[in-house]
Amino acid sequence: MIESELQETAQSPTGGRELFDPLQSARKLLPRAMKGGLAVVDQALVTGSNFALSILLARWLSPLQYGAYAVGFSVFVLVGMLYQALLLEGMSVFGASAFRSCLRKYLRSMLSLHVAVASVIFLVLGASAGVAFKIAPSSGLPGALAGIALATPLIMLFWLAKRAFYLQLTPGPSTVSAFFYCAMIVGGLVLIDRRGLISPFSAFTLMGLSAFGTSIFLFTHLKFRLPADTTAPTLSDTWRRHWRYGRWAVLAEFSKWVPAYIFYPLLSSFRGIAQAGELRALMNFNAAIFQTYAALSSLLLPYAARVFASQGRPGTRALAKRIALGFVSAGFLYWGVVLTFKGPIFHLLYSGRYMELAGLLPVVALSSILWSASLGPTDALRAMESSGSVLAAVCVSSSIAIAVGIPLTWFLGLRGAIWSMALSEGLALGMTVILLRRKLGSASSPGLILALIPRSAADLSQE
Repeated sequence: MIESELQETAQSPTGGRELFDPLQSARKLLPRAMKGGLAVVDQALVTGSNFALSILLARWLSPLQYGAYAVGFSVFVLVGMLYQALLLEGMSVFGASAFRSCLRKYLRSMLSLHVAVASVIFLVLGASAGVAFKIAPSSGLPGALAGIALATPLIMLFWLAKRAFYLQLTPGPSTVSAFFYCAMIVGGLVLIDRRGLISPFSAFTLMGLSAFGTSIFLFTHLKFRLPADTTAPTLSDTWRRHWRYGRWAVLAEFSKWVPAYIFYPLLSSFRGIAQAGELRALMNFNAAIFQTYAALSSLLLPYAARVFASQGRPGTRALAKRIALGFVSAGFLYWGVVLTFKGPIFHLLYSGRYMELAGLLPVVALSSILWSASLGPTDALRAMESSGSVLAAVCVSSSIAIAVGIPLTWFLGLRGAIWSMALSEGLALGMTVILLRRKLGSASSPGLILALIPRSAADLSQE
């Protein structure tokens, strides 16, 4: 896409300074808009089914069981973020650049890596479920962790298959698979409830089985779609590239998980496991916009990598600004509607439960918008293969937020946890913008905030 535009500019008799042609501009814009729309629909279907699952569990489960589900889900998110950093993010970058001409065999290497990583995940989570059963057998947490151990490898296989279509900027088949996933989740949830088997374990198991069914569809489609390769990356070469790219991203994702999800186990310890469920009830409103932006980032990261390769730093800087502005604008629209009708929305979703939490929703909105603004510079840094810069930003912001957040949660409970999340997102935004400017060479000096970065984090930002 970018290469063809550059060729058209070079071949133009006016050196790219043609008069504005609305028809030609529409022909270029329409395919991009359609792909972006499909990406949004794709993630909306997956997010919508998971959102419906979370909402219905909040209505049907006891506060103790829903708190166990919330704590278990925070563990699932951590494992998923680490998997994404180690395999999926690198796949978006290398699949659109270094291995673009041999996607079939590159995908085989990725499947081998998935089996190895998923086996470790299964063993660790299974052992964690056993430990939880010994410590608190009646809390509901052992069942939640057991369900995660079974479901996580299957859900990650689904993510891997979907990401393969985004490498070619063709999200259509992935969107179809998301429709089937949504149907299986909703249908299975109704069946489980009617049989009286609803629990955190059954909910996570349902997610895993639905993901596995749609993965079969996607890989069958890929088998006939991808062309034969003449060259192939070795498994060791694939792993080496992903490890070199993702080793700092893994730490960065863990650092991002800490301020957002560490409060689930903290609240369980300080105020009881039921308050973890209350936090989840609030964060359900953030899930829709979070997953939608994640879908667009899956499409934008390969595109940003191509922009950096073809246009260099100026093009990357402009793209980062456009991404941030678009995400923040959409965030204001979304939260404007939610906050205006927060009372009726709470009553509709939770059937009268958790109404006392509606007053904390503006703080959740603030945290969400700050996070949205950071996505532009973050995608730019990742496209430049500068995972160390992302790590430097989130490590500093997370450390400060946790240092304040733990005592706030101890004294204020849920309210302290929510405000700590907003603080973390604000710090992460500021750090990411400064480090991107430094990476692009647009800042003549490190400035006051960079002077506060520990030496090790500053060194990472230069990688």
